[in-house]
Amino acid sequence: MPTPAEPVVPIVKETKAQKTERLKAAKNPWESFDEIRQFARDGHGSIPEEWALYFRWWGIYSQGDGNGLAGGKGGEGKATEFFMMRLALPNGLLTSEQLRGISDITKKYARNNIDITTRQNLQLHWLTIEAIPEIVDSLVKMGISPKGACGDVVRNVTGCPLAGHNHDELIDASPLARRVVHELSSNNAFHNLPRKFKISVTGCPLWCNYPEVNDVALTAIKHVVDGKEEVGYTLRVGGGLSTEPFLATRIPAFIRQEQAFEVIRASAEIFRDADILREHRMRARSKYLFLRFGWTPESYLEVLEEKLGYKLIPSAHEDENIPADIYRDHIGINPQREPGLSSVGASVITGRLTGDQLLQLANLADKYGNGELRTTIMQNILIPNVPNEKTAALVVELNTLGLQVDVSSFWRGAIACTGTEFCKLAITETKGFAKWVVGEMEERLPGFDQQIKLHVTGCTNSCGQHWLADIGLEGKKMKKDGKLVDAFQFCVGGAIGKYAATSRPLGYRAAAEDVPDAIERLLRAYLADRQPEEDLRAYFARTDDASLRTVLNGEAIDPVERDAPPVGAGRLAAGE
Repeated sequence: MPTPAEPVVPIVKETKAQKTERLKAAKNPWESFDEIRQFARDGHGSIPEEWALYFRWWGIYSQGDGNGLAGGKGGEGKATEFFMMRLALPNGLLTSEQLRGISDITKKYARNNIDITTRQNLQLHWLTIEAIPEIVDSLVKMGISPKGACGDVVRNVTGCPLAGHNHDELIDASPLARRVVHELSSNNAFHNLPRKFKISVTGCPLWCNYPEVNDVALTAIKHVVDGKEEVGYTLRVGGGLSTEPFLATRIPAFIRQEQAFEVIRASAEIFRDADILREHRMRARSKYLFLRFGWTPESYLEVLEEKLGYKLIPSAHEDENIPADIYRDHIGINPQREPGLSSVGASVITGRLTGDQLLQLANLADKYGNGELRTTIMQNILIPNVPNEKTAALVVELNTLGLQVDVSSFWRGAIACTGTEFCKLAITETKGFAKWVVGEMEERLPGFDQQIKLHVTGCTNSCGQHWLADIGLEGKKMKKDGKLVDAFQFCVGGAIGKYAATSRPLGYRAAAEDVPDAIERLLRAYLADRQPEEDLRAYFARTDDASLRTVLNGEAIDPVERDAPPVGAGRLAAGE
């Protein structure tokens, strides 16, 4: 008698999210640095595939081949044998001694190339596996670490670059930023979050660290408690950009200063324990609790208070004085709270510096200040504690370095992500392009009198924060004259603060070489049509998309849809 056939069990392919969660559960990379030391001894070919993920916990990514999406499968470009590394700087705080050490590393291992990021980090490129242990050991001796700068962990904590010196600040939040980084960013209890978790704390009334786009953000506020005015914080959660931007949600509570760290830790625990976020890798951010799973400010507060074990003091939205979307970068000469002292902020075009410039900056910080330096989320650098009578001389020396203190609106407002030069996900080159566009606009519109945020992102992920820009450029490819060329999709009207809103895509794209012409037409139309005291934000808000496309193109044109992001770069694969 024939034996009945065994039932066929279908093979279910492991999703990217499932694979990632499996690998994260199998190893804590922070406890495995000895493996990296072994890779350095055995060479690049000895590195297992899974370490492409694990390296991130040490602030390390494999470096792209300069082709980005054109070079690889599954939405990523081809990796090279080189790596990039982020150095986490809590609140952007640096000393001249540390900067000299980083300068040495940059010149010795990174081809004299380093970037300031939009989270106040420094980012090295061109690193070999053989050099990584030496670099990390050197950084640790300086009191700096790449640990926790990347990966599914609590990332670097941003804050006001003038914290402790800003005469307008309500609280010096830099000690809180340092505490969060030291106690949470490399804490084994938080080594396996659903995805990255970004925190911002500030006492600056300008909100210069963009709390609107962080997973957790504390901003200082004055609040009347039991008839007495008290300085504490308000809380925002769930902010983020990428392919689906979402501005942070304000939680209706007043956070006392002594409660601030507990609130941040509890918020990180809420995110860590939200297993529903682990099902889809591209939706594993805190914003999706609100976007996809029905959370509200009130329900979040309920869960938070349960974690804390006590009730928070209620605070209505109306209690808060939200700043207008004015310059938040502290560029220029700014008097400090300390009599006779000022900070001098220099604009670093697209955040790109050389190791030689780092060394000279360290020397200037000692010569004119007390050795302190601060990075900013606008990819710039500040030297505080400069005697007022020495500020003019410092400005001259900074200008000589190519770091401008008195700059055009175009230079001041320019931001660019890493781009195809080093990033595997990027579609277009960004740093050189942004610098070229700025130069073109300075020449074409030398007297332009308005603040303008011109942000360039090389793909859909918005590392260049194009969703917050007056004019945001999102990298694409397009055919021109039969050739595939770099191109950019235009977005306009992004704002933060009082008029916070993400920019809106206009359905217009242009080849990279044609972008300056389009921007010039747009800004000349604004200058000709603007109403009294009308800024760019208001102009874009009252002008419809079709009219703006016509101006950008020089004639009427049908809208072009934004390309869908590639799988793995903000879009789910089939079945996920």
